[in-house]
Amino acid sequence: MPAIPMVELWRGGLLESTHLGHAVICREGEIVEAWGQPETVIFPRSSCKMVQALPLVESGAADAFGLTQAQLALSCASHQGARLHAGMAEDWLRGIGLGEPDMRCGAHEPYDRTERNRLIEGHEAPCQLHNNCSGKHSGFLTLNKHLGGGSEYVEVDHPVQRAVRAATEEVAGETAAGYGVDGCSAPNFAISLAGLGRSMSHFAAASAGGTLRQRAMHRLARAMAMHPELVAGEGRASTELMRAMEGRVTLKSGAEAVFIAILPEQKLGMAVKITDGGGRAAEAAMAALLVRAGVLDANHSAAKKRLNAVQTNWRGRETGILQLAKGFL
Repeated sequence: MPAIPMVELWRGGLLESTHLGHAVICREGEIVEAWGQPETVIFPRSSCKMVQALPLVESGAADAFGLTQAQLALSCASHQGARLHAGMAEDWLRGIGLGEPDMRCGAHEPYDRTERNRLIEGHEAPCQLHNNCSGKHSGFLTLNKHLGGGSEYVEVDHPVQRAVRAATEEVAGETAAGYGVDGCSAPNFAISLAGLGRSMSHFAAASAGGTLRQRAMHRLARAMAMHPELVAGEGRASTELMRAMEGRVTLKSGAEAVFIAILPEQKLGMAVKITDGGGRAAEAAMAALLVRAGVLDANHSAAKKRLNAVQTNWRGRETGILQLAKGFL
């Protein structure tokens, strides 16, 4: 089945835009519900950062370097580059005897306005610590130091990325279809949306008393849920929606409109992909799935901001509404 209409924008009583997509819900590695084509192969992008962080914990590197729960959350983050995020990454690297030049993620202007303005006013250039993936790269560098690998840890044949690929394929239950280079220069391994959903269902079922992998999954998912401000940042969907659910659910968005959810109480893993890459639609679809699952209050401001969201112009006038397409849910 092809992608289905999932989210629509209406203006003046007329349909203006339609976002097509796929979604899947899994429990214990099995699909329990699906929309569109769950076997569609995608790049999970940053939605799978908790999978990429599994080797950091499973190898013993996290404990060997005394990483905190907050640092584990940052290792799974796509953050705003706020002072909070950049400062934590800087302190982390200093604590393991490394620094910003050791990173291979590249520099970009921070998304956080306060930090961006501070840099401009101080005539400072952004650095790699401001990269939204600097936490993930701090984790890669920690694992690399533990393994004793070479400096180019983002190369696909490097021990760090071989470990990431193995973890990705094992938790997805399938062989990666290939890989692409992500915005931060690390490989991103292509899997099916169903494989991504299966992966998240394994995280949802993991406990502190399980196997080595289950314990690692539990630690990472809980770290993210307990530190939503580190996972994304102020105003971002992952942060606001996790706060709204008070630590009951772990969320992570990815570039090109991928979004996952880990629901430990229901032992469910969810994954959404909007085919046109429209992030607003992925946020709306995920919010709808969470409301349907009974973990998100539809009247909470974080939900209303994204689901059945009234659109306004610069004068505050209502111009339209972003809502679910008929037939989805």
